[in-house]
Amino acid sequence: KEAVIEPFIEFFKRQGAWLILLFILLYKIGDNMASAMNVPFILNLGFEKQDYFLIVKGLGMFSLFGGMFLGGLIMVRLGIYRSLWVFGVLQMLSTLGFSLLALVGKNHALLSGVVVFELLSTGLGTTAYSAFMASQTNKRFTATQYALMTSLMAVPGTIVAATTGYMVKFLGWSEFYVLAAIIAAPGLFLLFKLKSSIASKRSV
Repeated sequence: KEAVIEPFIEFFKRQGAWLILLFILLYKIGDNMASAMNVPFILNLGFEKQDYFLIVKGLGMFSLFGGMFLGGLIMVRLGIYRSLWVFGVLQMLSTLGFSLLALVGKNHALLSGVVVFELLSTGLGTTAYSAFMASQTNKRFTATQYALMTSLMAVPGTIVAATTGYMVKFLGWSEFYVLAAIIAAPGLFLLFKLKSSIASKRSV
């Protein structure tokens, strides 16, 4: 029994533990909001399903994996904290791209650009996000503590998916994506607090 709870005790006794978990909950919430409605949005604009599969599943997936690869290279130079900032801002801007698309309407070139930028930014952000979580685990309990954090990472997406449809109905598509970008801001601002409050051996 002690072996099971010891990783949790060690984590929650740590300075800044609750702040770390709050950051994990909030960092990608705006991105999750946008992603939950991207397919209905694209189809609602009048694009065909084949357009979705060609652009999102083709160009988009290439951009996603490219972003994850570039994210690793960039973090070597910037470090995790600065990368989280830069990639987080890019995620916000990519969400605003869908707001622009909602105003312009059906446009294949713009859709391709927005999707490529959005999934590239998602790949970048996911890489830094995962590296941050890994950096906050104790080497003795890496698997358990990382599992705790990744489980929390999935919570916002589950909750958000249940409410985004109502948000779109109330706000409209363009305004919804603006809101999703704004909601990403608190997670970014938490980085200021994380930088100063987490013990140096946990920081990156």
